Amino acid sequence: MLHLEPSARWAFWRRGLMVSLVLASAAGATWLMGVVLGTNGLTVAEGAVLAVFAISFAWIAVSFWAAAAGFVLSLLGRHPVTLRRESAADGKPPALRTRIAVLMPIYNEDTRRVFAGLSATYRSVAATGQLAQVDFFVLSDTTDPDIWVAEEAMWHDTCRALDAGGRLFYRHRAANVGRKAGNIADWVRTQGGAYECMVVLDADSVMEGDTIVRLAALMEANPKAGIIQTLAVAANRTTLFARWLQFASRLYGPLLAVGHSFWWAGEGNYYGHNAILRTRAFAAHCGLPKLRGKAPLGGEIMSHDFVEAACMRRGGWHVWFLPELGGSFEEIPSNIIDYAVRDRRWAQGNLQHARILRAPRLHWVSRLHLGMGVLAFVASPLWLLLLFLSSYVVIQQALAGHAYFLPGYNLFPIWPEYRPAESHALLAVTAAVLFLPKLFSLALTLGSRARRQSFGGGGRLIASALAEVVFSLLLAPVMMLFHSTFVATILAGRSVGWASQPRDDRGIAWSEAMRRHTVHSLIGLAWGGVVFWYAIDFLWWVAPIVLGMAVAVPLNVLSSRTGAGLFMQRRGFFWTPEETAPTPALRMLGEELRRQADQSLPSFEQVLQDRRLVALHLALLQDRAPANDALIESAERAAIRADLLAPVERRALLGSAAALEHAMSTVEQRRLQRAA
Repeated sequence: MLHLEPSARWAFWRRGLMVSLVLASAAGATWLMGVVLGTNGLTVAEGAVLAVFAISFAWIAVSFWAAAAGFVLSLLGRHPVTLRRESAADGKPPALRTRIAVLMPIYNEDTRRVFAGLSATYRSVAATGQLAQVDFFVLSDTTDPDIWVAEEAMWHDTCRALDAGGRLFYRHRAANVGRKAGNIADWVRTQGGAYECMVVLDADSVMEGDTIVRLAALMEANPKAGIIQTLAVAANRTTLFARWLQFASRLYGPLLAVGHSFWWAGEGNYYGHNAILRTRAFAAHCGLPKLRGKAPLGGEIMSHDFVEAACMRRGGWHVWFLPELGGSFEEIPSNIIDYAVRDRRWAQGNLQHARILRAPRLHWVSRLHLGMGVLAFVASPLWLLLLFLSSYVVIQQALAGHAYFLPGYNLFPIWPEYRPAESHALLAVTAAVLFLPKLFSLALTLGSRARRQSFGGGGRLIASALAEVVFSLLLAPVMMLFHSTFVATILAGRSVGWASQPRDDRGIAWSEAMRRHTVHSLIGLAWGGVVFWYAIDFLWWVAPIVLGMAVAVPLNVLSSRTGAGLFMQRRGFFWTPEETAPTPALRMLGEELRRQADQSLPSFEQVLQDRRLVALHLALLQDRAPANDALIESAERAAIRADLLAPVERRALLGSAAALEHAMSTVEQRRLQRAA
């Protein structure tokens, strides 16, 4: 079993190397940009371009050098933490000595998908022979009455199907306090003491039992580990957009993850799911306060995971990132709009981290994680500003022309100077930082027959990689505008809720795409038109940007289609290892989804008509307080016409055992009266 012994000395030189490379490359690129801009004198606008470029280049340089480190380590076959040839995924995991809990917090989710994923994970753990050490918990914060009833029925049926009585538990919280973080914290306070560790899943997560057991064994072998996060791989979506994103993350993500693991060492990060956490350490150090002020930048901390990792490290526990474990899967939004909506929530949560940066006693790497989380969204308006300023400078120069004579007497004209060598060098450096990480991953995959075949073979892999570059170039400007808008609206004080994420392959209608992207397209067309009219030579530089904006509507609609995704699949594009050779847990997930496809789910209205359903609900209900007059009135109305109750009344009725029993009594009396 892998022993993760942190050493301040070796962590210091790794991070020193990383920081030195990032700063040196950013300084060099900024110097080249300064030479190009300042050849004929530096204006205020050009100075602004230079400042924004320096920050933006440093941001992308972090990913470049992480990918470079991952490439070298992968090429040499070295583990990113120990630098030895051992891996946490090697060998048979030992028998577990401690009990662990697998938690799945849910909130108004697709009930079938929740329990299909949980069943697949449960069966996979059972296949390891170590199920006796693992309990599963569904922690519901659902507010929709119909979904609430369906969850309980599906939980009961799943327990019977898996023979999981006493090992698979369901709990519904009456008040959704603190969102997901509060849901987990509530479980930790009430039941966490019985378990050494907890594995946290998302509603769309699936994990191999072998991976869960290895995570737990790593925690046993490393008593100072507080969190161990592995790399979650995107899978199971079929729209063109999702298949492209799955391919890109699967091909490029592991290399980047290895590089980050190399310099993060014991100060890694946590992404909120598909990770294992030491329960007592979490209870002692990861309680989240409310930020002063109102949302969006105040109130409850929305992106809790980065903060929990920082608090865990502050408490003396180490946070490790081990991407080589594998067997960890999640699902992604199926279209650009749902992807952007998810990013909108993350943007608000990550911008809150700017206020947490000043918290006392945080490790400097934890502060860096929080800062990078902020910059992940602030980078978009910076790039947009850089592009606008660059266009402005070029157009201004085209309109004003070059001043051959300064004011006053000049014997000779001042001829304009050009720096083609520096300009070409700057272009080459920027292109290398952006595209070399992709080439690193592609080269490593092509160099291994097994990895190459898992992506469908060398020809399909190269064709898919080229198509991915085109898709990325078209999508990047649209996401830049989305993120810039998100940052602006959040800073302006507009908050957003945290609704459940669509989990199906949702296609986008033309009307919805027009509503979302018309402004984007107009910006692109206007931008391109102005550059074409005043500085046509610069058009080639901004063409990829304005083209992506101009075609945003058809790109969104067509890429959201399942038919388009299957069309590309038949032609060999965007295949992934999870598609060519599904793991046992993914195969089990498919079986569960097919089994449940024709299974009907009960709704609120059926509760009062089905004694089995109401008995199950009452057995799970925690509220035994007497019902007030309003609840009694709702119960009597429900007994007559349950479909006429408003959603808030339905939820209140389901939450009160006394009111529900009164409703059932009224229903039974009416049934007897009709029978008489």
